[in-house]
Amino acid sequence: MIISKTPFRISFFGGGTDFPDFFNEYGGKVLSTSIDKYCYVNVRPLPEFFEYKDEIIYSKIEQVKDIEEINHPMVKNCLKLMDVKNIKVYYDADLPARTGLGTSSSFAVGLINSLLRLKNDEVFRYINTNEGLVKYKSKLSDSAIYVERVMCKEAGGIQDQIAAAYGNLNIINFGKEYNNGYNVQNINLPYDEKSKFNENLIMFFTGISRNSFEIQSTTQSQLGSNVNRLLEMNKLVDVAYGYLMSKDFDEFGKLLDYTWKLKRELNKNISNNFIDEIYDAAMSVGAYGGKLLGAGGGGFMLFYIKKELQDKLRGKLKNLLEIPFKFDEDGSKIIYRTL
Repeated sequence: MIISKTPFRISFFGGGTDFPDFFNEYGGKVLSTSIDKYCYVNVRPLPEFFEYKDEIIYSKIEQVKDIEEINHPMVKNCLKLMDVKNIKVYYDADLPARTGLGTSSSFAVGLINSLLRLKNDEVFRYINTNEGLVKYKSKLSDSAIYVERVMCKEAGGIQDQIAAAYGNLNIINFGKEYNNGYNVQNINLPYDEKSKFNENLIMFFTGISRNSFEIQSTTQSQLGSNVNRLLEMNKLVDVAYGYLMSKDFDEFGKLLDYTWKLKRELNKNISNNFIDEIYDAAMSVGAYGGKLLGAGGGGFMLFYIKKELQDKLRGKLKNLLEIPFKFDEDGSKIIYRTL
């Protein structure tokens, strides 16, 4: 039995510039962090005496005699890619899917991580070195990107898979000049400064789960008409990085307000009256800025607001569920193994 633990992510700046159609021509970059909310993927060989050959347990239970019978496209294609049969897969998570935290990509990364360990212990011998670990994380993200974007034919960028595999607070650069289209640059903030930054961030669930693929498809189809906005959002990554390095976290918060206004213009379905009311309520009690996480339409809203004002915000948004979080540093990892 193998169990992997893979973080979800928060994307601060640059979302939309991670579409290959955009960054292959203009370059792109995203500033994001993984957080201490995880999905867990448990895999083990399935004994041959069962009537079925594979069992998949998530919100549904699938018991099939052939991989082609699996309804869950992510699981089916991960098993195909890894050439694994006679397997039991069990998925669990700290937060619901379709909420803007890259949950589907974290699942893909976590499943591939578990399957790799199940198939071949040899690949884990070299991850004790920094170079080997980076190569392994690259393999996880590359495989997950291939499954989601090529095999499953799902619209979207490639930041989520990378953030889930690598973990930590990073700038992810995109472009043809990088191997496989990206490069990961860790933002090395001292622990106490990172904690100070973290404590001024607060997140709420809007109560709306949505299919991000539809919104992503529309956003992707409108890249040509949004080039100038995306180029501006791309520039904001470097500005935000400068604020982090100078420990000017309040200015980072104000910049979130600006990037949210830009993001809303990319696609009319990104926001709605309910989301706008939540945002305006937060700003009215002292938030510096914030944004809806993920493709849009629902999910989680993040705000930068001083710790001493957060109780006012909780009172203002008392009908919404707050999700406390801290930054994750490890990315996807194996937490249990026995065979």
